[in-house]
Amino acid sequence: MKDLKSICRVAVVQATPVLFDKDATIDKAIKLIEEAGEQNADIIVFPESFIPAYPRGFSYGFIVGSRTMEGREDWKTYYDNSVIVPSADTDRIAEAARDAGAYVCMGITERSEKNCTLYCTTVYFGPDGKILGKHRKMKPTGTERLIWGDGNEGMLTTIDTEFGTMGGLICWENYMPLMRAALYEKGVALYVAPTADNREEWQCTMRHIALEGRCYVISCNQYVTKSMYPELFHYQNELEQLPEDLCPGGSCIVDPFGKYVIEPVWNKEEILYADLDMNKVPLSRMDFDPTGHYSRPDTFELVIHNEK
Repeated sequence: MKDLKSICRVAVVQATPVLFDKDATIDKAIKLIEEAGEQNADIIVFPESFIPAYPRGFSYGFIVGSRTMEGREDWKTYYDNSVIVPSADTDRIAEAARDAGAYVCMGITERSEKNCTLYCTTVYFGPDGKILGKHRKMKPTGTERLIWGDGNEGMLTTIDTEFGTMGGLICWENYMPLMRAALYEKGVALYVAPTADNREEWQCTMRHIALEGRCYVISCNQYVTKSMYPELFHYQNELEQLPEDLCPGGSCIVDPFGKYVIEPVWNKEEILYADLDMNKVPLSRMDFDPTGHYSRPDTFELVIHNEK
């Protein structure tokens, strides 16, 4: 690995969107970026689909073999509040990243400018105020597939930073072994895992990936309760059967030895700060370097098709 800065200050933003309101959520995101910038954060990470929200609890009227117009109209509200990349919306976030002098990893629901498909996307902004790349979730999980298309752009986006290579996967993409292996081959030292998963099992996954990849794993989730939902939708009654604590959080940071730098935080909004010792990455790889001396390229080969 090339010589890098030894300390990276990370801010993990466990926050609540202004649910299903793009403009108000961007306003909130900018204030949170400003706050993290004032704390000298080098990298600021937001949850999966922070803008405009993760649409937990809604069916959008999908039934096998049929749809409803009311469901289409609910989905259209989500569509209208999704983000085109690039656009005036991303310009606002980029300006905030520049003012903070930080890398910003922003989870959005992205709207294609060419068609009407939505994608679950992480956009990477640089401290210079530029969009450095984006990653679209390749395989939405379960009924997520009814609202998000399969990602076909930025499959394995990584960003070269002065602290090491940064990249990541969204939510259950992290259970795809070959995707993880592909990121390891790119030398990821800062592995970003925005998610909507708040199960105990998710914590096991984060610690395993840190050990397997010998990298820092930064997991970021939203904090959302049912009472925060606006009264906007035809299918509002679908929320009645759900618990009040829809997403209690669980954001965390794990070091390359699989130990918590910050243990999971639950049941509140909070920005988690940590100064990461990047020397731990080579130290951890002395005895296990997953794509170096502990690999067997003479026996195993990973082929990546159509990488963009």
